[in-house]
Amino acid sequence: MELLGITTPVFIFCVTCLVFLLVRKESHKRGKLPPGPVPLPIIGNLVHVDLKNIPASLCKLAKEYGPVFTLYFGPKPVVVLHGYEVVKEALVNQGDEFLGRGPFPIISDVLKGYGLIFSNGETWKQMRRFSLMTLRNFGMGKRSLEERIQEEAKYLVEELRKTKAQPFDPTFILSLAPCNVICSILFNSRFQYHDEKFLHLMGLLNENFQRVNSLWNQMYNLWPNLIRHLPGEHRSFSKRIQDVKDFILEKVKEHQESLDQNNPRDYLDCFLSKMEQEKQPSV
Repeated sequence: MELLGITTPVFIFCVTCLVFLLVRKESHKRGKLPPGPVPLPIIGNLVHVDLKNIPASLCKLAKEYGPVFTLYFGPKPVVVLHGYEVVKEALVNQGDEFLGRGPFPIISDVLKGYGLIFSNGETWKQMRRFSLMTLRNFGMGKRSLEERIQEEAKYLVEELRKTKAQPFDPTFILSLAPCNVICSILFNSRFQYHDEKFLHLMGLLNENFQRVNSLWNQMYNLWPNLIRHLPGEHRSFSKRIQDVKDFILEKVKEHQESLDQNNPRDYLDCFLSKMEQEKQPSV
């Protein structure tokens, strides 16, 4: 009993010191950031935000700290721009300075920072430059983007006719058409609307789109070093991303076997040709 009586105050003292050190460390980090409410260890400023009505919470904080302020979501600082004028100043007047993207661990941990949407920095700039040039060339090539869209529209109309004017939910069918246009641009091929592989791919994309903002996945984005080692929904989410990645890698392998650098058929051929060019030593 005496040992317990001594241990309890020591434990409380250690925890208090730890909290003090964490708060001091965070305060030091905040030195160059805009003002904002003092974050708590681990959870940051989550207690200052009504998760059911975030816009109202941000408006309230802007009145207290100004149109530019800092919030901590977990251990990560987020600078909030509140109001038209400051958003215009940042994204229009100084757009080049704000081209970067914040980290999104639930996706980047699988994609490893590659791709067009979730890449960042110089990688993103190079991918964007290449993609714009390639798509522009396709727009003036043998099969323009307009022709691909018109072709897919015919298949969509035919699929709608099969309903025989009966009531139905068009959401899924209308999502298949643009996805097929994208597949045509990327892989030079489209899928039948009832193709099992195509429906499986669409199911993976739709499920992840619906689940990306789930509570568990948001927790992963806040504390990835902790959550990634635990069982939970994030594992299924990552598995679906990996399945989509495997589908694309299968198409890459098929294109590598039939690649003709002098006659690219699609975006993927152009990308593989560019990779081969960069492998060659410069003269």
